[in-house]
Amino acid sequence: MQKLSGKNLLLVGFTLFSMFFGAGNLIFPPHLGAQAGTSLWPAFAGLAVSAVGLPIAGVVAVARAGGLDKLAGRVHPVFAMVFTILVYLSIGPCLAIPRTASTSFQMLVPLIGGGTGLQLAYSVLFFAAAFLVALRPEKLTDWLGRILCPCLIVLIVVLFAGCLIHPLAAHYGTPSAEYAALPAVQGILYGYQTMDTLAGLNFGAVIALNIRARGVTESRAVEGGTIRAGFIAGGLLLAVYAMLSHAGAQTGAVYPGLATGAEVLTVLAERMFGKAGLVLLAAIFMLACFNTCVGLIACVGEYFHTLLSRIPYPALAAFFAAASMLIANLGLADILRLSVPVLNALYPVAILLICLSFVPELEQRHPLVYPLCIGCTAVQSIAAALPLGPLSALANALPLAALGFGWVLPAVVGLLAGILLSCTEK
Repeated sequence: MQKLSGKNLLLVGFTLFSMFFGAGNLIFPPHLGAQAGTSLWPAFAGLAVSAVGLPIAGVVAVARAGGLDKLAGRVHPVFAMVFTILVYLSIGPCLAIPRTASTSFQMLVPLIGGGTGLQLAYSVLFFAAAFLVALRPEKLTDWLGRILCPCLIVLIVVLFAGCLIHPLAAHYGTPSAEYAALPAVQGILYGYQTMDTLAGLNFGAVIALNIRARGVTESRAVEGGTIRAGFIAGGLLLAVYAMLSHAGAQTGAVYPGLATGAEVLTVLAERMFGKAGLVLLAAIFMLACFNTCVGLIACVGEYFHTLLSRIPYPALAAFFAAASMLIANLGLADILRLSVPVLNALYPVAILLICLSFVPELEQRHPLVYPLCIGCTAVQSIAAALPLGPLSALANALPLAALGFGWVLPAVVGLLAGILLSCTEK
């Protein structure tokens, strides 16, 4: 069977890491560290489950199923279409892509100043460059894997090395109330905010394109290469998150009460390196956000090209880049308010799809499990995320709902009902 060479596998793994590692991935680990304090490592274990384990499991699940449409199609073809479109739009032009430009610009404000005109000029240049790189999605490995990802990792290591050589504190600070009580659970919930589990369901297709562009054409070899690249990306994510969480915990011990991860990193970089630290931090954010922006434009453009094959991929990529640029400048705050509940509704469904895919006997011997388990989960997650009156009140009154896991009981009920009814039908 064909296989990627070691060098090419590493490059593809770097590419996948670059696509995952955006603004949220930079901000959330240091903020978790600052909030968790002495409870950092139990909290980090929770973060690792939801921000590393689930996203990489998503890449593997989609690779094994042969695509997100086929994985979601185990529930129903209509569900597959609706769910896939919602996932691509939610983490694409409606939320994640615009956020890459607006977040990276905010890190430049201390250096160049703010203002609507400057932000517009920056976002035009940012999205034009991202569009040009995304024009050849099968060549992303050459850009992200060879050049941009190594640069990003080097910059983060420089920041982390500063923490080791000149630590801001000799110990971690006092954990906040939620991290003192249930640090691992809080870490899991916090890791959801990276939204990488949804991204993992999308990135497999573009990674497969890059593997084929390197001469591997057999389906099983492409699947195996995608899975191995996922493990490389997961290892990199875990290492970088650990560095950023440790740096955040030290910073939080000296400067308690910082509101966001961006504030934590800004204080840390300026304290260690002065003005040069702000330049370093801005470079890290710009690279991370640019990498993710390119990956998302490529993923969304490729998917909608398969749906609307008459429209060329470059035209779709240009449309999504332009739409994201407008949203980033004109209404990101409102889009965030609308999109976050949608993402919260989708996330439990995505988790269940991934988990069920690792038990192939369910699809083969108990075909009703997928529609019933996913259906029960979706009813609870939608009702809990959206204002639906008494239905929302009921969804939020279920066991574990206060911890963000109200969907677990409906999922178990759907699973057992699917197994029982499938056996009855036989």
